[in-house]
Amino acid sequence: MNSEALATLHQHLLTALDPAPAETRRLFHGRGRVWPGLEHLTVDWMQGVVLVALFREPAAEELAALKQLLQELTNSQAWRNSKAHSLLLQHRYTAHSDTEWLLGEHRDHWLITESGLRYKLDFGRNQNTGLFLDMRYGRDWVRAQASGKRVLNLFAYTCGFSVAAIAGGAEQVVNLDMAKGPLNRGRENHKLNGHEMHRVSFLGHDLFNSWGKVTRSGPYELIIIDPPSFQKGSFVLDKDYQRVLRRLPQLLSPGGQVLACMNDPLVASQFLIEQTAREAPALRFVERLDNPPEFADASAEGGLKALVFTLDN
Repeated sequence: MNSEALATLHQHLLTALDPAPAETRRLFHGRGRVWPGLEHLTVDWMQGVVLVALFREPAAEELAALKQLLQELTNSQAWRNSKAHSLLLQHRYTAHSDTEWLLGEHRDHWLITESGLRYKLDFGRNQNTGLFLDMRYGRDWVRAQASGKRVLNLFAYTCGFSVAAIAGGAEQVVNLDMAKGPLNRGRENHKLNGHEMHRVSFLGHDLFNSWGKVTRSGPYELIIIDPPSFQKGSFVLDKDYQRVLRRLPQLLSPGGQVLACMNDPLVASQFLIEQTAREAPALRFVERLDNPPEFADASAEGGLKALVFTLDN
């Protein structure tokens, strides 16, 4: 982060905050490698809270210069116009993703909106806040497709896809994740949106030991697969995705759809297309969803890959 890069960041944020987005959005996506010198930095707008995340440890002088820039930002007219009240700096490179509150009252939780839906986020407690902003178009797609359908949401995390599906008129959503804490947050997210909870179920199980439970709740007209790229003891992308794909024809109704996602910058979408053709040849690749424009990437395959497949009748 040299002085030229920081000047670029400062100008970008002044523009992004005046006016500020009406809903939660990424303001700056350095990880897309479009902005030289800022590849390890992101800035998110949480509707009054600005979250700056560093993904590598900066030199002491770099960190001091960044904090000085952020202080200048909070004194700007753009900051005042945005009605921002809190500024956080998260050190994602540390073991606990330590978060500094540079401005504002310390909060553990915060409510935000995306596409008119409400979600509860965590600040300073976990590495991730509870909603991956690059998946906005994926959630919008699920919402548009879900009417009257039975939906299976694998690796559900805090159930963002489930919230979108119920908002779109899904008949039933089954959420599965081995981590029960995020599923409890998923319940809260549904309640925040006034959803009928009898239409949603939550399975806190390891998928690979729970195929029977998943199958009994099917078949499904829509299945979402959004696993972590790598999670020790849970999921290894280049080994475990195949185990999921080969089960899909048994879980899907004829004409059913699959949204299969990956977010490893080193793995191209062709990997998933080829693995699906091999493990579940009855599924046909339909399209790759666009990513939100604020997640511009120097490589078309560097960012999120969200691919749609269909089980032909």
